[in-house]
Parts: sequence; structure tokens; C-alpha cells
Amino acid sequence: MAARAEQGGAGRGGAGSGKEKRAGGPGATAHVTGKMAVFPWHSRGRNYKAEFASCRLEAVPLEFGDYHPLKPITVTESKTKKVSRKGSTSSTSSSSSSSVVDPLSSVLDGTDPLSMFAATADPAAPDSSRKRRDRDENSIVGSDFEPWASKRGEILARYTTTEKLSINLFMGSEKGKVTATSAMSEKVRTRLEELDDFEEGSQKELLNLTQQDYVNRIEELNQSLKDAWASDQKVKALKIVIQCSKLLSDTSVIQFYPSKFVLITDILDTFGKLVYERIFSMCVDNRSVLPDHFSPENVNDTAKETCLNWFFKIASIRELIPRFYVEASILKCNKFLSKTGISECLPRLTCMIRGIGDPLVSVYARAYLCRVGMEVAPHLKESLNKNFFDFLLTFKQIHGDTVQNQLVVQGVELPSYLPLYSPAMDWIFQCISYHAPEALLTEMMERCKKLGNNALLLNSVMSAFRAEFIATRSMDFIGMIKECDESGFPKDYVNCAEVWVEYTCKHFTKREVNTVLADVIKHMTPDRAFEDSYPQLQSIIKKVIAHFHDFSVLFSVEKFLPFLDMFQKESVRVEVCKCIMEVFIKHQQEPTKDPVILNALLHVCKTMHDSVNALTLEDEKRMLAYLINGFIKMVSFGRDFEQQLSFYVEARSMFCNLEPVLVQLIHSVNRLAMETRKVMKGNHSRKTAAFVRACVAYCFITIPSLVGIFTRLNLYLHSGQVALANQCLSQADAFFKAAISLIPEVPKTINIDGKMRPSESFLLEFLCNFFSTLLIVPDHPEHGVLFLVRELLNVIQDYTWEDNSDDKIRIYTCVLHLLSAMSQETYLYHIDKVDSNDSLYGGDTKFLAENNKLCETVMAQILEHLKTLAKDEALKRQSSLGLSFFNSILAHGDLRNNRLNQLSVNLWHLAQRHGCADTRTMVKTLEYIKKRSKHPDMGHLSELALRLPLQTRT
Repeated sequence: MAARAEQGGAGRGGAGSGKEKRAGGPGATAHVTGKMAVFPWHSRGRNYKAEFASCRLEAVPLEFGDYHPLKPITVTESKTKKVSRKGSTSSTSSSSSSSVVDPLSSVLDGTDPLSMFAATADPAAPDSSRKRRDRDENSIVGSDFEPWASKRGEILARYTTTEKLSINLFMGSEKGKVTATSAMSEKVRTRLEELDDFEEGSQKELLNLTQQDYVNRIEELNQSLKDAWASDQKVKALKIVIQCSKLLSDTSVIQFYPSKFVLITDILDTFGKLVYERIFSMCVDNRSVLPDHFSPENVNDTAKETCLNWFFKIASIRELIPRFYVEASILKCNKFLSKTGISECLPRLTCMIRGIGDPLVSVYARAYLCRVGMEVAPHLKESLNKNFFDFLLTFKQIHGDTVQNQLVVQGVELPSYLPLYSPAMDWIFQCISYHAPEALLTEMMERCKKLGNNALLLNSVMSAFRAEFIATRSMDFIGMIKECDESGFPKDYVNCAEVWVEYTCKHFTKREVNTVLADVIKHMTPDRAFEDSYPQLQSIIKKVIAHFHDFSVLFSVEKFLPFLDMFQKESVRVEVCKCIMEVFIKHQQEPTKDPVILNALLHVCKTMHDSVNALTLEDEKRMLAYLINGFIKMVSFGRDFEQQLSFYVEARSMFCNLEPVLVQLIHSVNRLAMETRKVMKGNHSRKTAAFVRACVAYCFITIPSLVGIFTRLNLYLHSGQVALANQCLSQADAFFKAAISLIPEVPKTINIDGKMRPSESFLLEFLCNFFSTLLIVPDHPEHGVLFLVRELLNVIQDYTWEDNSDDKIRIYTCVLHLLSAMSQETYLYHIDKVDSNDSLYGGDTKFLAENNKLCETVMAQILEHLKTLAKDEALKRQSSLGLSFFNSILAHGDLRNNRLNQLSVNLWHLAQRHGCADTRTMVKTLEYIKKRSKHPDMGHLSELALRLPLQTRT
């Protein structure tokens, strides 16, 4: 720094010496200003310490009493009673739980308008009644009963197909809109004819649909149902439901049947809800509303007639399966007709299922009946038990010739066919066993034994029965498992291992976990069997990392990494790596330098990084970068800074395709340089000075590889600040020059979250930050006075700004603030052990003269721009900019100079000339000037205030 000061002696005592021939010297002024007139500038001398002192808040002594703003607030409760029903007035009574006065309540004279509103509201509001009614009806089924909704997603994910599907779409017609007739029998006949028309061909079959296309079509039908209902086309809505129900008789793509059942019953649930709410709404009028637990006597005749009409229409459906499903969907509506309606319908519907020949279709029909039954009448367990025992009687049909022939036609093996029953059987067993007495569970267990301990049946029994029931009879179940017939439903090894590994992780050490993993590898490696069991293997990994939060222990499990090698499919391997990194980021509390952890996680992160290609979505890139950055942040070698830098160098080579990771590495290296400075307390040794220069070089080399223009600009600035703080002056100049040379490349628009946004506001923000840094950057002895400021001004002048934009002038105003700060004897802030220009030049007159020339040049640019705004459409901008420039002169200029004083008066008049100025702002500005004029050395502002009139609007 001393060498720089000596070589800059010309800069200190001869600012206009021979260095001016470069573009950055004073000769560049003509490039900025052209032949415009030059206006004088005299910066106001600043005493920053005195200004800070004057801005401090006045200290007020605090008396500690009962009151404290952080004490809990005591709220006064106001109770309102309605005294008279007939009168127009009501009296209120208030009771307070505390004598402390609430200032908000006191304003209301003890009455709270919200409480009054709630007290006078109609207690029989339909919405609240319906919510209470639904809650009461479902109160018998507790939170320990797993709802169907929790099983839905698992079924859809598990039962998929690649085969082509078909669907029948209802072709709507104007017949769907029923016109009113005088005779009720004529209306019924018309609607029955419409249903016949539907069944006789008013539909279109779509073939060769993929699974996703099929799902989309079903969702379209669901929406069509809602639309038809909303437009009062009830018959059309019924046709759609019938059509969808018919799809449940189709088992042509049998592997997809469980998922099809889920999709279709969603539509049935929607239909049942719409019908029930329609009938219920007919029971509500302005005078009465059904109570929470209503009886059929509370239902009016119109609602009953409508309800019966729905049941009659459904009874006229010819085919068994759609008739069963549609009636089951509106089972709850029997409550409007009779008290015993549901209990009478359930056995009848159970008997209807006996007419369904296909055992797979039959078992899912029973599952739907159990589902509806548990929702509307969970107390009617006898009917549900009958449904179950009917199922057991027909269970042997699964192995009959009809099913076997169907499987041969579709090319489906029995081990693939039998698991299709599991969702329905599991649900049936769950409903029957819920809060069932021991005797019933024992009877069910004995019946399973009589059926030969069938593996499929036994699996569902153990899934549904209470854990304590299974535990007390564990030896009996083990015997049944040993003797069960597993043909067609084999004991799957990997599924067993999936369960056992969780048990081992919970109750044993890493040694036993390693044994289980080794056994899985042994079984799954031959013939690449792991390729068919990726979901189960993923589940095993998730269970292991869920219990091993100490990654030094996890990676010391010998077979853990070989287990990861079984994930050969890239997409699956990446998902597993993401799961590992998510757990690491969540549970790793302290930074680590453990080589085992670092090597393993570097491999994991490298796997994620290498999956990125041109087709990878931006969201996926962000997620991967977030996980890798989380790992990088948790690596620390303590005081071994050189090893830390070596790690960052290795990471840069491994993760070069993810820009956010490179950005994180640059920030990490900058932080490493600052930590070195902190350790050395700013006094670098030869070794540490060389080290921080290496850090600076790392950043300088890495930044150009980034794509984002503003990312590069901000990193050049940030890294330059770090270099400056570490007394690497030449390197800091290089960063700042690189930033200046990059500004012309800033495009007019940039992509922000997928949308194109104008870039000027971001450029303005960056330049303001840049100016704040340039205040403390010392001049280079070979580049003349304020060479960085001059280069930056030339770039700003040459940049192509948007039409109708004032950002260029706002930037020039910021430059004026910077130059004014540079003319002070002592700068506002400094960097320790770095001499800024206030120390180098020491208030040299030639330096101040060069500074003032630049100020005049910038002022000329601002005033020239103000002249161009003298047009009708730009007058408001002219007024705003004029007032802004006036405030800048007021804050930074020496208004004792007559010409500068006169310029400020002219700007004041310009701001008000066309009535565009905000009067309130002008008044406050004038008040501020008058207040400032009372300060010492500010008396000249009094005269200025007299010359600043306020324009009145008439």
C-alpha cells in the first residue's frame, strides 16, 4: 500500500499529470459530455460524526411499574343476551373476567359488535347444521379406523398397466333436458324412455387408450356429471353414473381393475352426495330446518316424493351391476323415507351381489357395500358380517375353471392375479373386525382354517385384525402360515425383507442390519432380480436411513453402498440419492470432515449431478442443486483452510453443470478468505496472503463459467469486496474492471421465474451497490484519477437504455452522490488496513478539481435529459426527476455557491411548473429546509427558503 501511495504521488499532488491520455483519464470527459454547457458543482463539507449524533433518538428514562408492553393482554369478555323477541330493542348484560380495562372494549361501551352479530345470528344455519350432522353420524367410527381415502393413492400407484384400454362415452342429446308435463306418469314414462335410449346406443366406444388417457376420460366424466347436475339436467347425470358403473363389469384388462374401481367409485360418491344434498335442501325453508338427528316424520312430502322418484329410476336400470352400484351410492337417502330403510336395504343389496358371477367383480362390489355401510350405518354390523360370510362361501370360485380360462385368455399367471383381490379383501376385513368382539374374530379365524389356510385370505386377516389379537395368538398364526397353501400367492422374499429390515433397524445394531442387507443382495443379484423389485428396495433404503441419522455409522455399514449399486436404473438411482441427501440435510447437526461421509456423499451427489441433461426440468435442477449445496455447507475442516479450499476445487470439477452449486462454491471460497482474515486479524503473513490470493483466483476463474448475467455481476462485485478486504488491491481492480466490461452485455429483458422482465431496475440496483464500493477503492498509480469511475461512466453513457426510461438519470444522480462523498476530507466508511483516496490524496486541490469536473459533466447530462422531457406526455416525469435532483443538491451540494443556489431554485420551479408536483411533498420539503436552516453553518438555507414559493392549485 505504501508503494502504491508513493507511485500515486502524482495522483496525490498532481492529479492532472501525464496519466490522462488513457480513456479512463480526464480526457474522457468530452466522451461523456460532448459540447454541452458546464455547470458548477461545489460539494458540501460533511461532518459525519456530528450528523450521526444529531440523528440519534433521544434517550427517555423508563419507569418500571405494573405496565409493560410485553405483558399478556387481559381481554374483557362481553356477553350479549337477547331479552325480547317481539320488541325492536334488546338489552345487553356484560360480565368481565378481570377488572383490567381493555382500551378497545372501552371504546365500544362494553359491547363487541362481532359478539353481538354471533348472538343474533340464526342458530339454524343450514351449513353449520349439515357439518354438525355429518360429524355426529360419523362419530361412531373413530380416528383409529383407517379411511378409504388413505388407501386410494396406494392402489392407484400399485395397480397399473401398459395395455390399451377402452371406455364408452355418453353422447349427450337434447333429450336429456326433460320438459315439464301435466301428468306425473307422463314425466316418469319420458324419463324411463330416456334411460332406455341411453342403454340402446347413445354412447361411443373409445379404443386403444393408454392408462393416462383412460384416467383423463374418467375425470372428464366426473366433471360432466357435476356440470349436468349444476345445469339441472338430472337425468343426464344419472346416465353418466350408469355408464361409469357398467365399466366395473369389464375385466378385459384385469391388472388395472383395482385402479378402475377407485376411479369409478369416486364418481359414484360424487353422485350420492349430490342426490343427498339435493333432497336435504328441499327439507329446508325459511321457517324450519331439519335437526341434526332427524326422523322421516320431519321430512316434507315433496322431499319424500323426490327421494322415492330417485329410487324408482334406479330400480328401472336393467343390468345388475350398475343397478347395484347406483343404489348403493344413494343408500344414505333411505333416511328420508323410513327409520329402517338402511337396515332393510343392506341385506337386499348383499343378496344382489350373489348374482355377480365374476369373483373379482363380486369382491369389489362387496368392498363398496362395506364402504358405504361404514359411512352411513357403522352400527349395523350384522349386515356387514353377512356380506363377509357370503364372501367366504364363494371364495373357492377364485380357483374355478371359469377364472382359470379367463386368465389363460389374458395371459395372466395366478401369482399376478390373486394380489388383485388384496385391496378389496383388506377393506372388507378391516370393516368387519373394527371394534369386533373376540368371539367374532375367533370365529373368522376358524373359518379361514376350514378354507385350507389360504395364503391370500390369511394375509388379509393379519392385515386387518387388531395387533393385540394377533400378538396373543402369534404361535397359532405361525402354524397357519406354515401349513397354508401358497400356490398362486407365493411368499415373496423381498416383501418379507422389506418388513424385517425395519424391525432390525429399530431393535438391533448396525451389525444385524448389515446382515439383512447382505442377505437381500445375495437373493436379488442373481439374474438381476433387483430390476423387478425397485419399489421394495427403495422402501428398504428409506427405512434404513430413517433410523440411522448418524451418517458415520450408516456408511460404516459394509453392505450399504453395495446395496445402492443394485439401483441400476438411473431415474430410480437418482431418487434414492435424493432421499439420502434429504435425510442428511435434515438430521446432520454439526459440520463434518469425516472422510467416510465425504467420500460416500460425494459419490451420491455426483450421481445426482450426472443425471442432469438438456431435457431436465428447471425445478428438478433446482432441487438437485439445493441438495448438493446442503452437503457443501456441512463440510468443514476447521482451521485447515488449505484442505477446505482443496475440497472446493474438487467439488467445482464434479458439479460444473449446476450453476447454483458453482455460485455456492464461490460464496464458500469468499467466506473462507474472510475467515482467514479474521484469524489473522487483518495482518496477513506471507503464507496467508498467498492463500487468500488463491481463493481470489478461484473465484475469478469460476465466475465467467456462469450463465446468469446478474449472477456474474454481483459475484464480481462481492468477490472484489473480499479481495479489497484482504488487501489484494490488483485483484480487486481486476474484479471491478470485469464487472464494468460486462455491463454492455446486459440484455433488455431477463428471465425471472419463467417470465421475461425488464432488466433496467436490476441494473440500477447493481450500480448503486457498485458505487458504494467504489467510494473506498483506492486509485491505481498507473491509471489516473478515479479511473474506475470514469470507465463506468463511459459504459453507462454508451449503454442503450429503454425509450421513456429515466433510469440512466437516476444512475447519474447516484454518481453525483458518490463524487460528493469522494470530495470529503474523511470518508464515511473504510476498510481496515486499506488506504482509500481520502488518505492517498489528502484533500489535494487538483484531485478535488478533477472530482468537480466529473460532477459538472454528470450534472450537464441530468439537465439535458430534463430538457427533453418538456413534452405534454412527459411533464410528470420531468417534475419528479426535477424534484429528485433538487433533493440531491440539497443533500450533497454547497448551496452557498450562488450558481448552484440559483440552479436549485430553478429546479424547484420546474417541479411545480405544470402542476404535476405533489403539494404535500413540496410542503414537507420546504418545512425540512426551514428546519435545517436553524442548524449551525446552515443559515444560508433561510434565504433559500424564501425563494422557494409553493404553487397553489385553483
